[in-house]
Amino acid sequence: MLSSASLIYIGIYILTLLLASTEVTALSVAALIGASLSTFFGLVTGLFMPDEVVEFVDFRVILLLVGVMITFEVVEKSGLFRIIALYAIKYSKGDPRILFFSICFVSAAVSLLLSDVTAILLMAAAAGTIARIMDYDPVPYFVSAAIMINLGGTSTLIGSTSNMIIGVASGLGFVEFLNYLAMCEIALWILTSLTLYLLYRPRLGEKKPPPTYDPWGEIQDKRTIYKASFIIVFFLLLFLLYEHWNVGPEIIAFLSAVLALLVVDVDAGTIFRQIDWETIFFIGGFFIIIGGLDKAGVLAYFSKAVLNLAHGDEFLAALLTLWSSALLSVFVSNIGVALTYTPIIGMMGGLGLNMNFLWSALVLGTNLGGAATPVSGAVCVLTMGALKEENVNLSFIDFSKAGALTTIVQLLFASFYLILMFGM
Repeated sequence: MLSSASLIYIGIYILTLLLASTEVTALSVAALIGASLSTFFGLVTGLFMPDEVVEFVDFRVILLLVGVMITFEVVEKSGLFRIIALYAIKYSKGDPRILFFSICFVSAAVSLLLSDVTAILLMAAAAGTIARIMDYDPVPYFVSAAIMINLGGTSTLIGSTSNMIIGVASGLGFVEFLNYLAMCEIALWILTSLTLYLLYRPRLGEKKPPPTYDPWGEIQDKRTIYKASFIIVFFLLLFLLYEHWNVGPEIIAFLSAVLALLVVDVDAGTIFRQIDWETIFFIGGFFIIIGGLDKAGVLAYFSKAVLNLAHGDEFLAALLTLWSSALLSVFVSNIGVALTYTPIIGMMGGLGLNMNFLWSALVLGTNLGGAATPVSGAVCVLTMGALKEENVNLSFIDFSKAGALTTIVQLLFASFYLILMFGM
């Protein structure tokens, strides 16, 4: 049975999720309110000491996140990613089908490197420009870009914030992420883009002769592009090799951020101001909430409940993890879901289960549930805002038709993939 302290911390957790999901207050403020209440009740009841509150926060995740944000804010400022996106669109030659699939695959590819928020802003700018030039309906391109950006980066350690959290907690390295999930993500790119194409085919428009424009010619400072390209290549190379040097990914991200600021001619103050501090404070606050849940015995209770429900079967445990984390990610930030599930999955480590199976299920679940509705994630919210700037008011139901359909298709395929990957 759950103790009174456990019920208090479950109440704090639910309150935090309600504040965050209903947008009564900002995500970061909701997490900080929850962290404050957790700290207060923990100290008053003697559940933990003040020094332990600081230990709840995994500063490796914070450093990794900040390092990645700084590195790609610097590269984004150079215009490199916009050039890549515009070239992909240029070679569509006015064919809306080629343009559509270009938007889909470039969106997913860009989100491998950029934060989802930066990626959707970048792709919305490119897709909006081309939709206006070609006089196409912007809805299929914007919504598909959002869904593909949410999907992109599922198989990489740095592809999403939730992946970074899971990677640090699980000990899975950059290469291990790719080994277990890269084939699944490639298949999901194809499957999702085909699903979206079938859904939006009547709205894509007719083939038109494209206007002539030179994306490379628009760049005035080509030296900065070359420097940014070097940073990207160097960054990825370090992440492929760091495991051989006995250092954590957070160290690589930090060093890459310093190098980017040194090599590329940007204003460091501007970069620091544009870091997504709200996400960082949200994660920090949520770590404290999860720490309180752990101390109160809630996580141990639910980990046992999941195992009991699965009857000790790792396949059922993995599928429960996949679908439950995805469903929760529909309503709650997948960052919060990752922070909630990682200690629960970690507690199963001594039970003889295939932990890579469970961690892979959690990665897929937290990523795939984030684009089911317009309020499932920041990418979807920003997409709705971008469409309003194009004088298009997309309803909740219209977005959810595409989001929910692709989410179900993705989860069904992910279930099949996990069973095939770890059951053979």
